[in-house]
Amino acid sequence: MRILILNPNTTEPVTGLLTAAARTVASPGTELVPLTASRGVPYLATRAEAQIGGAIAIEMLAEHHGEADAAIIAAFGDPGLFGARELFDIPVIGMSEAAMLTACLLGRRFAIITFTAALTGWYRDCVEMHGLGERCCAVRALEQSFASIAEVQEEKEELLVALANKAVNEDEAEVVILGGAPLAGLASRVRERVAVPLVDPIAAAVKQAEALVTLSPRKAVAGAFRRPAAKPTRGLPDKLAAWIEHRDIASAAE
Repeated sequence: MRILILNPNTTEPVTGLLTAAARTVASPGTELVPLTASRGVPYLATRAEAQIGGAIAIEMLAEHHGEADAAIIAAFGDPGLFGARELFDIPVIGMSEAAMLTACLLGRRFAIITFTAALTGWYRDCVEMHGLGERCCAVRALEQSFASIAEVQEEKEELLVALANKAVNEDEAEVVILGGAPLAGLASRVRERVAVPLVDPIAAAVKQAEALVTLSPRKAVAGAFRRPAAKPTRGLPDKLAAWIEHRDIASAAE
């Protein structure tokens, strides 16, 4: 199977971190196709940037969904996830949702640990968006600045481990999620230094993508996630416009 890893920010080294971590858990025969946004911001950190990133993720999916069996929106916070599921006919997995659902299989209460306080409001919104507020006991973030988004996990490793253990001791977290695409791969490296299970969001997303492809669910034709009716567009990228206008269906009927 082919799985798209869609990084809706512009930092290629972060896409590399995500892909390397994903490959450690991908099954034999699973091909991972990494894609990085060609425009936007270096990393998504605010609600406004998440809206921008979500639109870019949907544009990327419109361009490439026909080449893959599933797609992962590889930004913690799941920008554009519900819209992508509504529009496209392949399984679309959000890293946050995948991580939180995996955490729910490992314990009753999970905490999210991340590398900058700018992310916490958006991440709390994401928890509520997925209906998991009662299972999330904390969203904690480092307060210090960092030098490089691509190297933040190495720079802040000790502090992130300490913060994870603080969530265990003070918030009674039974599982810890290391949130944020730049932290991809860190969980496997520090797992023995935290007293509860750690979840790497991209690893969880890859395994759930593989499971959904294997299960082969049909695309909804009723309810909130059915494909919207055709609508005219103006100024959108051609592949996205074609999909919204149902030009694919018109071509198939000719």
